[in-house]
Formats: sequence, structure tokens, C-alpha cells
Amino acid sequence: MIYLDNAATTMKKPDCVVEAVARALTTMGNASRGAHSGSLAASRVDLACRQKAARLFGCWRPDHVCFASNSTEALNIALMGILNEGDHAISTDLEHNSVLRPLYRLQAERGLQVDFVPADRLGMIDYDDFERLIKPNTRLIVANHASNVTGNLVDVARIGKIAHEHDLIFVVDASQTAGCVPIDMQAMGIDVLCFTGHKGLYGPQGTGGLCVGKGVEIRPWKVGGTGVQSYSKAQPADYPTRLEAGTLNSHGLAGLSAAFDFVEDIGVTAISHHERILMQRFYEGVHNVDGVKVYGDITLEDGRERTAIVSINIRDYDSGAVSDALAEGYGIATRPGAHCAPRMHQALGTVDQGVVRFSFSYFNTAAEVDAAIAAVREIAG
Repeated sequence: MIYLDNAATTMKKPDCVVEAVARALTTMGNASRGAHSGSLAASRVDLACRQKAARLFGCWRPDHVCFASNSTEALNIALMGILNEGDHAISTDLEHNSVLRPLYRLQAERGLQVDFVPADRLGMIDYDDFERLIKPNTRLIVANHASNVTGNLVDVARIGKIAHEHDLIFVVDASQTAGCVPIDMQAMGIDVLCFTGHKGLYGPQGTGGLCVGKGVEIRPWKVGGTGVQSYSKAQPADYPTRLEAGTLNSHGLAGLSAAFDFVEDIGVTAISHHERILMQRFYEGVHNVDGVKVYGDITLEDGRERTAIVSINIRDYDSGAVSDALAEGYGIATRPGAHCAPRMHQALGTVDQGVVRFSFSYFNTAAEVDAAIAAVREIAG
């Protein structure tokens, strides 16, 4: 199989990640639940993973890295734990349902007011719209770092500056950028960074978390066992325990910790460069093919940064049919449809057809890209 669905999950993992998980399954107990070697081994892995995440993302303290099962859970924790009755939040049309559905739920349950910065036909936003949408009761801005449909990067540092000028909390969904685009929370003005382990970090599914900035208070989304302060009726107030009720996925975190090592050893810039070359090679091979339409703002000549995603349609063919043809006829894995990003597809005008998303990883090769180009040309012909 030629696997080009890395924006959903990176199926190919570094050997060190696989080995770390396998080793953890036979050597680790439950972190913070005892003083025996198995429990202590899990605690050490969890702490090391926090330290590596804080270093990679520029989080001010490792104990403010709180683990979750993925970005969706991390975003729910952040949004549900920050926004109050009658608050106003600002987001964008670029968002995944992991942002949209918590906001819609808060609209229904807490009377949250929400405005969305609109996207144009290229899936781009006007940053001045953030200023125009701010109200007296605005509490928070939440935005993704890159679209999972087009791959276009969002200037989060610019949004962070706007947010802090108005004393707002800035939450970033880094699902598509963690591990493959440089992130520095403090330099970019990010108050809460939500990430997942199974995409650009090359870690296991079921891992991720949120990095909480200085002075940010988040109410616990769930409460329960923590291994500490067992006689307290309330969830412990200190991070990270405040947001980590229940047994952690330490076996998965062992893999994520190894994945952080892999990313750090190769370098985020080197990973991004390799993926970008593959993305550009594919784009150059298909964008002029008769009947092929490419979505998003793929401006490559000026060195503009973006993630390694190219989304296309072929003539008026249903995106699901094209993706199925690629899988069955050519052994190429892609992702068709709406990509859990309904507002983006409304902006792009692709609600009915969807798009076929090709997304590349560090483990893909030029030969695989050329095979995908040939397949697209054959289907379009």
C-alpha cells in the first residue's frame, strides 16, 4: 500500500515507537498508584514525556502538560473548562468538528455566543475580522494552526497578539502541525495548545494532550481517581492532576515519549522540509492535469509555509468514488469526503462532492508520489 492519508493518522511509525510500546506492555504498571517498580517505571515515562512535550512546544512548565487521548478530548477539556454562561467566543470557518461541536454544545447548554471568522473560496481568512468580532463579553479565541482540508497554515502568532491585546485566552488546535511545524507557545502567544500524538508526532493512537500556559485556569472536565489526595471530595487543584482523572495511557505515552525523541533527533524543520518537497512534487504533477481542481492557497514560489496536504477533485466525480478507485486500482490510500470540517467545505463550495485529500509523511518517498501522480492522470483521462 502507498499510504497517503497521514493527516488522519501516520500509519508508518518509527521502530523506536513500536519497541517502546511493546516494552511498556510487559514492564509498566499504573503511574502514581504505588511504590513498586512497575508503578515507578510508568511514572518516570509519564514525566519524561511531559518534559519532552514542554521542550518541543515551548510550554513554560512540564507539569502544565496534561495528557488526553487525542486533540478532540484536549479541546473539549479546554473549551468546557474555560467558557462560562454568557461568554462570547471567536473561531473560524477552518475548524474541525473537534472545535465546532464543543462550541455548538456550549451554545445549547450554556448560552455561549459564538462568531466565526469567514473563509474565502481559497480557504483563507482575513485577520482583521478577529478585531471586528470582539465584544465586551468575548473570553476566548480558538483556531487551528493549519487546515486539515487545504493544508494552509494560520498565522497563530498574529492571532495571539490580537488576543492578548484584548486580554483574551487563545486556544490553538495543533492537530495538523505538532511535530511537523515549529511551535513555540510563548513566542506565539498561545495560552492553551491542544495536540494529538498519532499524526505528525508519529506516536500511537490514544495519545495527546494540552499544554496550559501561565495563569490559565481550566476547570476539570472529568473527575475521579488520581492516586493522590484520595480523601478529598474535589479533584486536586494542581496541574496536571487537575485534568487527568483516571488511569493514564502510560503504555501509549511510552510510545509518544519515543516519538518525541524521534522528532527531536530528526528535527521539526527537516521533517517539514521533506514533507513539503513531496507535497510540492505531487502538486506540480497534478495541478495542470485537465479535469483536476486543487483546493486551497498553494502558493509555493514565495516560500510560504504550509503542511503537506493537497486536496483535489477530478471532474465531477464523487470524491468517495475517486478515493475508492485509487485504493482498489492502484493501492493508494487517501481520504475523501468532508474531513469533519463542514464550514470549510461550505466555504470551498465542495459540500456535495467533498474532496480527495493526499497527505504526506516523513516516511513517504518520491517514487510513491510519482505513482500517485500517474494514477490521478489516468483517472482524469
